[in-house]
Amino acid sequence: MTQPLDPIACAQALIRCESVTPVDGGALDTLQEMLGRLGFSCTRLPFQEDGSERVDNLYAERRGPAPNVCFAGHTDVVPVGDPADWSVPPFAGEVVDGALIGRGAVDMKGAIAAWVAAVSRIPLEAGTLSLLITGDEEGPSVNGTRKVLDWLADQGITLGCCVVGEPTSGVRLGDTVKIGRRGSLNATVTVYGTQGHTAYPQHADNPVHRLAAALNDLAYEPFDQGTEHFEPTGLQVTSVDVGNPATNVIPAQATAKLNVRFNDLWDSAAIERWIQERLDRHCPRNELSMRVSGESFLCAPGPLSDALVGACTEVLGAPPELGTGGGTSDARFIKDACPVAELGLKNATAHQVDEHTRVDELYRLTDVYEAALRRLLDGI
Repeated sequence: MTQPLDPIACAQALIRCESVTPVDGGALDTLQEMLGRLGFSCTRLPFQEDGSERVDNLYAERRGPAPNVCFAGHTDVVPVGDPADWSVPPFAGEVVDGALIGRGAVDMKGAIAAWVAAVSRIPLEAGTLSLLITGDEEGPSVNGTRKVLDWLADQGITLGCCVVGEPTSGVRLGDTVKIGRRGSLNATVTVYGTQGHTAYPQHADNPVHRLAAALNDLAYEPFDQGTEHFEPTGLQVTSVDVGNPATNVIPAQATAKLNVRFNDLWDSAAIERWIQERLDRHCPRNELSMRVSGESFLCAPGPLSDALVGACTEVLGAPPELGTGGGTSDARFIKDACPVAELGLKNATAHQVDEHTRVDELYRLTDVYEAALRRLLDGI
């Protein structure tokens, strides 16, 4: 068996790659070198759709007995903003007062490093292990995980289950395992009226008034009361725009933008109908367009979530909750291929200046991942 890897050193090496979406910055080369030392066969999978940025991805596999236990993650990170706002250079991967600071430390190079370090403790003969790593999670998610999953299907490779290393922990490390995600969609509403003079409103039809009435219904009529694993569906108005430079002119149209996070009582088509009905109450002439980021899904509790709950309880002394909150993740694609659950570091500093994780928590997450692997690989 090879010498176990240090998760801090692995995380530092990854953080030092400036992999802001869609640039790889050497991150996959760095990860591939680590995995090669552990006996993994690595396949690089660059994809590019017309008009989109080329993205590099990695599928790594160490073959053994079934099932194939996969870890999914991303090496791409969001921009750092102004580096001068950081207490240390954002891609230096420095440890200061027991905290590893750097862009991606939490989301999610730290979790990748913890998983790789955990795998380095697992015997080669224990079972088939794989990693599905994309460089397109923080971006449009067009040339990443979805396409790798299609490639796996074409190759006849079946995943038994998958752990996604998103930062799911809230107050304490390991307090939440996510077994589903809410759906998310963005809608643009345009309401048409008749332009006119504000002194003669009887000759006009003010679209702003109609839109305001519709938005009141949209914002305050409840969708549902939530479900066993999901909070209630919620709609937020994110923009209202008229673009009217004059104070004495009733405009001809008004636009609003909405975001809806919906639970498993709904799909995007039903949400669209719900919005359209409320628009039609107040706005005879309207136009609705939608862009769906992902549908809601739930992976029912089972062997995968049991293994993660058991590992957290063993290592951290307390069981996690099974949750579905937060934004979208690539689990929305993976759930069509195999059971999937998410567990990672605390999310408080994700995407922030001085993003960081406590060094001791990165070691503890490594222990949790190792314990979960031993459960999933038949108690080795």
